[in-house]
Amino acid sequence: MDLRYHTPLTPDEQTAHGLTRPAPIAIADRVRFSEIDPQRHVNNKAYHEWFEIARTEYFRRICDPHYDGQPLPRTVLHSATIRYVEEILPRESYIVTARVDAFRNTSYTLDQQVWCNGTLRATLNVIMVMLRPDGSGDKYPLPDSLKQRFEAEDGASRQG
Repeated sequence: MDLRYHTPLTPDEQTAHGLTRPAPIAIADRVRFSEIDPQRHVNNKAYHEWFEIARTEYFRRICDPHYDGQPLPRTVLHSATIRYVEEILPRESYIVTARVDAFRNTSYTLDQQVWCNGTLRATLNVIMVMLRPDGSGDKYPLPDSLKQRFEAEDGASRQG
């Protein structure tokens, strides 16, 4: 099966390319020359950009519709922990995923992964906080329908 780039992959496409558990968002791409460092593997900065693309796509496709006519929140990356598992080399294709694994009233924890040739290469655990769109800095509650979606579709757990 050919790997489609720049478009969210179906669960069947994800498992066909070696992911052990399909994610709500999984996007494939190929390593670019500009992402290679002097050691001839992907520079750490590139992983952060890949994760951001999937994280943004997750919010746009999954979260946005649940605000249904309400102003969209300001989404703030509160904290992030990255783990590099195995290097990625020039000309390799990769899949970056995003799934919510926990949430509270105004925030959620996003579990992200990078897969390449059926092996996990990096993980990122991110806490995203929703703030009011007016710039006041006040927290903005997640819609109930989105919380239900996190539980039902992502298998996320409600915290606090």
